Amino acid sequence: MNTEMIHSSGEGYTAQDAAQDIQTICNEFREYNTIDTDLYNIYPVARGLRNADGTGVVAGLTQICNVHGYVMDEGEKSPVEGALSYRGVDINDLVNGCIQENRYGYEETAWLLLVGKLPTKQQLETMRNLMTLYEELPDSFAEDVLMKTPSRQLMVQLARGVLGLCFYDDNPDDLSVENQMRQSMQVISRLPNIMVTAYQIKRRFWDKESMYFHQPLPEYSIAQNILRMLRADTQFTEEEARLLDICMTLHAEHGGGNNSTFATRVLSSSGTDLYCSLAAGIGSLKGPRHGGANKKVREMVGYIKEGVSRWDNDGEIKDFLYKLMKKEAGDRSGLIYGMGHAVYTKSDPRAVILKRNARKLAMDKGFYDDFALLESIERLTPEVFASQGNHKVICANVDLYSGLVYEMLGIPDELHTPLFAVARSAGWCAHRIEEITCGGRLIRPAYKAVLHKQPYTPLDQR
Repeated sequence: MNTEMIHSSGEGYTAQDAAQDIQTICNEFREYNTIDTDLYNIYPVARGLRNADGTGVVAGLTQICNVHGYVMDEGEKSPVEGALSYRGVDINDLVNGCIQENRYGYEETAWLLLVGKLPTKQQLETMRNLMTLYEELPDSFAEDVLMKTPSRQLMVQLARGVLGLCFYDDNPDDLSVENQMRQSMQVISRLPNIMVTAYQIKRRFWDKESMYFHQPLPEYSIAQNILRMLRADTQFTEEEARLLDICMTLHAEHGGGNNSTFATRVLSSSGTDLYCSLAAGIGSLKGPRHGGANKKVREMVGYIKEGVSRWDNDGEIKDFLYKLMKKEAGDRSGLIYGMGHAVYTKSDPRAVILKRNARKLAMDKGFYDDFALLESIERLTPEVFASQGNHKVICANVDLYSGLVYEMLGIPDELHTPLFAVARSAGWCAHRIEEITCGGRLIRPAYKAVLHKQPYTPLDQR
């Protein structure tokens, strides 16, 4: 294939010339860079580190979290109700305990994940003192790290903010447990402030709207301070803050095998610093196949609202779900976002908890029709799958409801995934410390080379 560049170099070489040349290079790339999918059946390759039955390849051991959605019965997956536990504590007990005792739970969840046991009253007070001390950003951090290059890409700003904290750390590379714990507490405490600050800067420079900076209050929980810092009038209700706190608790951790946590562990196994490791987790979570899924749910619901005249008509909704599956509607991906999970089969406990606690706020804030539409999607999607010959047991995942919850709380769409990252930082830090102290080996999986040998040809003979 002749792919000679047609443009000369020098001052006359323009951006348009470059674009044409890039296209030519890509055409040549496509000719020489394909892997026959049949090779994946010939060689024992676990694509995506998944076994043939869809289960994950076991890559390590952990004491931090257990995600349970099926049992193996005579070599086959048997669906069961989903269960999630942090350090052995059932997520239902953790959330319900905080609700019954009328207190916020994310801070003690972070302690539980990092340390291994639920905190005593005194230990919880210590945790709050540490987070209050650390939540303020270093002097000139906002100006030097976030303001000088404003961005619409808030997840990228979040990653840059985490990396920027390294410059303000006098001891970034010390891998002792003491230093890792200090860094973890600081990052978990500061990420909410970094997120809101980046958002306000984006509002000013890209949306041409006013930006406002409110200081976090020491007597407030992280959930309360997020709402306080986001809102122009700093006002919020306790019901709103409690629901956000539940969201953050549910998103704080989800096992070592999820993509962003595994990315964090991979980098940690190399001995790099915490800031680089967490930036990798944030980069992973940005992807629409991972943390960006809640945004895709909201987009999908928008398509359904446009394509369905009656939201309470099961027949109309099912017809549109068929179109989504057949790539005839929505983003043409063939996916029904918010449905299905790599581990959970009959139920995702996070979705169950979030749905139960969001119902009242949906009624109070005039979002009940939206809430009912999500329930219909949850109820009808398994029927649609079965009618197409797919009898896999499928349930709603947490993303189906989390986007609506954030919308009810007045949290802008562009902050849905960053907020997920802020909450997940506790789990990432816990897994990082575990990898450093217990992993003991550089994570280095193998790839089977299927390249073809070719001779070297001198340049003037090519």
